[in-house]
Amino acid sequence: MSHAAATLKIAVLSDTHGLLRPEVTAACTGVDAILHAGDVGGAAILEQLQQLAPVTAIRGNIDRSGACARLPATEMVRFDDVTFYLVHDIADLDISPSAAGVEVVVSGHSHKPHIERRSGVLYLNPGSVGPRRFKLPICMALVTIRGKDIQVEELYFSHTG
Repeated sequence: MSHAAATLKIAVLSDTHGLLRPEVTAACTGVDAILHAGDVGGAAILEQLQQLAPVTAIRGNIDRSGACARLPATEMVRFDDVTFYLVHDIADLDISPSAAGVEVVVSGHSHKPHIERRSGVLYLNPGSVGPRRFKLPICMALVTIRGKDIQVEELYFSHTG
């Protein structure tokens, strides 16, 4: 007897820079896991997120001291049939995702949301949920996984700060 694949919801965010907005906390409530692609800006951010769901986080270029400096530069994590690879700056990608069996590469750094599929790999930059930078949006992503099926929903917040 075969079982239908469970549906998993993964919150994907980056570049909090020490600011965890209430809208982000609300969006992360009830997810199965949270992925943070770096520039955390303080261990308190991860502690607050950890209260909502298990967190996998990497360090970004601003995470130079304290607990966040001890985060790994990259991380690979698997949810059911889907493997994610986290790297803060996509320019630092140090593996061949398809050769490594990675379905989703998550990056941050640019603060610009971007979703692209190349060679069977989904490249996801959720944008930034930290302090507004220039005129870039405040946004994150919710990834829904069912078996090998991956759906991405971008969440934009109209917060002006």
